[in-house]
Amino acid sequence: MADTATDTLAKKDKSGEVISGGHLVAKALKNEGVDTIFTLCGGHIIDIYDGCLDEGIRIIDVRHEQTAAHAADGYARQTGKLGCVVTTAGPGCTNAITGVATAFRSESPILHIGGQSSLTQHKMGSLQDLPHVEMMTPITKFAAGVMSTERVADMISMAARECFAGAYGPSYLEIPRDILDREIQVDKAVIPAAGHYRASVQSIGDPADIEKLADILVKAERPAMLVGSQVYMSRGHQAAIDLARALNVPLYMNGASRGILPPGDPHYFNRTRSAAFGKADVIVIVGTPFDFRMGYGKRISKEATLVQIDQDYRTVGKNRDIALGLAGDPGSILKAVHDATTGRSDNGANGRKGWMEELRAEEAARTDKLMPLFMSEQDPIHPYRLAWEINEFLTEDTIYIGDGGDIVTISAQAVQPRTPGHWMDPGALGSLGVGTGFAMAAKLAHPAKEVVCLYGDGSFGMTAFDMETANRFGAPYIAIVGNNSHMNQIRYGQIAKYGEQRGNVGNKLGDVPFGTFAEMLGGYGEEVRDPNEIGPALQRAREQVRSTGKSAVINVWVDPNEYAPGTKAQTMYK
Repeated sequence: MADTATDTLAKKDKSGEVISGGHLVAKALKNEGVDTIFTLCGGHIIDIYDGCLDEGIRIIDVRHEQTAAHAADGYARQTGKLGCVVTTAGPGCTNAITGVATAFRSESPILHIGGQSSLTQHKMGSLQDLPHVEMMTPITKFAAGVMSTERVADMISMAARECFAGAYGPSYLEIPRDILDREIQVDKAVIPAAGHYRASVQSIGDPADIEKLADILVKAERPAMLVGSQVYMSRGHQAAIDLARALNVPLYMNGASRGILPPGDPHYFNRTRSAAFGKADVIVIVGTPFDFRMGYGKRISKEATLVQIDQDYRTVGKNRDIALGLAGDPGSILKAVHDATTGRSDNGANGRKGWMEELRAEEAARTDKLMPLFMSEQDPIHPYRLAWEINEFLTEDTIYIGDGGDIVTISAQAVQPRTPGHWMDPGALGSLGVGTGFAMAAKLAHPAKEVVCLYGDGSFGMTAFDMETANRFGAPYIAIVGNNSHMNQIRYGQIAKYGEQRGNVGNKLGDVPFGTFAEMLGGYGEEVRDPNEIGPALQRAREQVRSTGKSAVINVWVDPNEYAPGTKAQTMYK
């Protein structure tokens, strides 16, 4: 009897006319610009791996699907391309849900491909069978099952289009095992050609509104502009910079747009947003919603002319009335506004010199006020001192990642990335555990850059074992753990509400010397209890990562009774 597998391979090698569903997946992913998938193996999806090998797509297999989904998200953020996570059915899919939901709230374009039992076993109680499409629909822009092998590549292109339509976000495709394993004639498959079916998404909206905004900005005396994650994710940050410089507008950055201007740039501002928004006569909000991070828009002066620009028309004017709203591509809109202001006197730029100087003086005063905390010698270590030392440690080639609650909120007071794309955080969902996947993805996307991740001790414990995956695939990074043995952001609220005796319930963790974790994986680890040893320890970690190719963990013991201002004000719940 002839060997069926051998016969099939011979047919493929000889004629090239027969192709399986898994190989169609790989061809379609390659057409979408996907060069890496993040996955954890399962019997439902192995034909996709076989196809990826043939198409030259890198396969990064992790220890937990949550890490795979976060890594796909991180890879999308760092490359500007479609991220891809592939999971098996049942728990493979459910384990990835947090990562997909994080991408959904962060507006990050990832495609989640999930396995499923064969169509012939539908509703029979097969292994790992769950209603994946129904589960994923609320946290994706598009979710569907693939019902025929002929449509595999076509459905992937459809899902990918949705990831980039309007505000970016994730899509989900469920592909049953018999659809993946089935072989068909190539000419029966629907395979959209790369780049031949995409519409331009760089809309500027209504040209009349471009002229209105140009007029508003030229006449403004005290304008301010905030650019959010959409601006960097759509790679429109240079247009924002050009407009701010041409019109002499102070530029505030949040989310993924942190770092588009370096500290010291005359238009870079980060400590005076509340003051500026309280005094400005014109405020332009670009690519960030009026959600809890913006006080739902309530903290913005009602006296100012408020303009909002967003990729999603549903976000414009949500939670807060505005004077003018524009839906479209942030970079294209800002460039069009810049062009419309060109030649209009001096664009009002010279008249704003006093406004810029006023804010700059306030920036300096606020920094001076924080310096005693940044330079604190207290024991246990003040978390502000840790944040300051990390900022001093960063270079122009360091990608910084924050993964935690209170410790990351504190780090935002000090850490100032020097380069676009060099800040990553959990985003609006507030997911803990993103750091390991983000760090691995950042290093894989930019092998020549240094990657530093600050964890809280709670978040480190969630996904740390995939540091082994990072090491295995040549993507080492420096992990810094701000260890206070608590889930401190929640602890503060409990103490305030129920008193000290009940303040540690449900949030007290063990005192774990995480430095030894890195050593177990063949890397470098160190415990730090003296604030003056933070900087030297970080330098040693840098040297060890470079020389060994293994990740390092610097476990810094910080004071559990120090909190971020936002935690003490409980602003995340207001």
